[in-house]
Amino acid sequence: MTVALEDVSVRMARRDVLEGLSWQLPSKGKTLLLGRNGAGKSTTLRVASGLQAPREGRVCVDGGPVSQKQLKARVAMMPQDICALDGLTVREQVAFASWLGGSSEREARKLADEALKAADLVSLADRSPSALSGGELRRVGLAEVLARPADVLLLDEPTAGLDPAQRVRVRDLILRIDRPVVVSTHQLDDVDVIFEEVAVIDGGKLVFQGDIDEFIARGEGNSPYRRVESAFLALTGDV
Repeated sequence: MTVALEDVSVRMARRDVLEGLSWQLPSKGKTLLLGRNGAGKSTTLRVASGLQAPREGRVCVDGGPVSQKQLKARVAMMPQDICALDGLTVREQVAFASWLGGSSEREARKLADEALKAADLVSLADRSPSALSGGELRRVGLAEVLARPADVLLLDEPTAGLDPAQRVRVRDLILRIDRPVVVSTHQLDDVDVIFEEVAVIDGGKLVFQGDIDEFIARGEGNSPYRRVESAFLALTGDV
């Protein structure tokens, strides 16, 4: 399945967040979406997942335009802020997310159990989400997306606010996902060999799309991190 944003523009609070952005999301593997804070990464993912309608342009699936409802059924997004639903256990919250994504109640329970196992949350399944740590709640958000019967998964800043050990754990979970995944971040140390593709957004526009080796080759320096930093700064016009 291919998802493509075509000449998409979004204006919020009298500011152009996206300006004529066109981007075909990779149909396989793992892609890193880079951009500084406020570059338009979250808005791009929201449009691509049907959570926000563009002011101009359209989103196409397999070459044809689709409604937001149709898009939501095919693309699942994990937002930056994960909500803890009052009165539900972790298992119930994940199953509820699956049901919202189009699963039957029976299927939602089955997919929730599979997602909890994948996210290493089985031991916390009967706990209240509000009692979990930040890292644990992030994994609940991942489980919610995994439990959705979607073709493509979008993860918005999944490691934000986590300590190094928690970030490694979340990264390992992402590595095991067997569906196309797009991960957005503004943290350059998230550039990792687990990602085959890199896209860079700056000023509401796509300024780079290519494989990770091509991205790193844009930079200069005597270490991988320095080359990543140099490549990003060059693409975003800061040098």
